[in-house]
Amino acid sequence: MDPKLLDILACPLCKGPLKLAANKSELICKADGLAFPVRDGIPVMLESEARSLNVDERLDK
Repeated sequence: MDPKLLDILACPLCKGPLKLAANKSELICKADGLAFPVRDGIPVMLESEARSLNVDERLDK
């Protein structure tokens, strides 16, 4: 994913920052506890497509 794109993307719910997951398949919003998928290099920024983070992911374990 292009770093410039990551700099301008924000969570569609809280407008907070997003972090690219280590495996580069998701954009993570810690504030909302959601992970938005990245498919074929394109972020899918729909709440209905996001998955909830588990407790360990929220705490960075």
